[in-house]
Amino acid sequence: MNSLAFTRFEPLEYTCSEALNTLCTNLSFAAGSDGMKIMVTSCRPGEGKSFISMNMLRTLADLGKRVVLVDADLRRSMIASRYGMQAEDAKARGVTHYLAGVCGIEDVLYATNIKGAFIVPMRHEVNNSLSLLNTPRLPLLLNNLSKGFDIVLVDAPPVGVLIDAAEIARFCDGTLFVVDYNEISRRELNESKRQIERAGCKVLGAVLNKVTFDSLSSKKRYYNREYYSYYAVGSSQPRKKRASGFDEAPLPKAK
Repeated sequence: MNSLAFTRFEPLEYTCSEALNTLCTNLSFAAGSDGMKIMVTSCRPGEGKSFISMNMLRTLADLGKRVVLVDADLRRSMIASRYGMQAEDAKARGVTHYLAGVCGIEDVLYATNIKGAFIVPMRHEVNNSLSLLNTPRLPLLLNNLSKGFDIVLVDAPPVGVLIDAAEIARFCDGTLFVVDYNEISRRELNESKRQIERAGCKVLGAVLNKVTFDSLSSKKRYYNREYYSYYAVGSSQPRKKRASGFDEAPLPKAK
């Protein structure tokens, strides 16, 4: 099998690591016998969706899951440069080559230097991403991966920027939103949620990112630095319904 290595994958702060453990454990409970296909997206660029995708890949693998990440941000992927991705073959192929019909699935699936973690990288950026995504090869890729992995993660472009995410969502079991704390309006978030639901994909929940714990009174006396904070998926404690869309999802507060 092809292989590659991540040479710049920084360890997480304890609080961040524990929040990711909670998130990934809940996702593991939701996964069935076939691999669950989860799209990770955001409303805008810069909210940290690729950070969450990559650290979910690592955390799920650490939890003993066999997991694969498909880098489907075909126009502006940051994973290779940010995480120092190095393949053994300098001419290695990626998801755009597969979608264009140049090669098969086995040619774009890579084992990584993290035990249990695999990736279908984005090796070549394109401008006509929608034409590549709108082919039978995308669902074929995701469905085949789901048969060999416990969880398939798909790092998708922001919903509010490109229609690509809605196209990808058609072939996924659920979507996880990454939300930049105090930056995204409820209206913008609800519109992004509706767009995903119109594609026939369930919204699993949200990851609240870039939270400063000084802004959370229950944490004020313990933390003075900025951390990433997360909402877990699902909850055993039902919330009172509100008037509009996204707030109706059962998203418990981060611990």
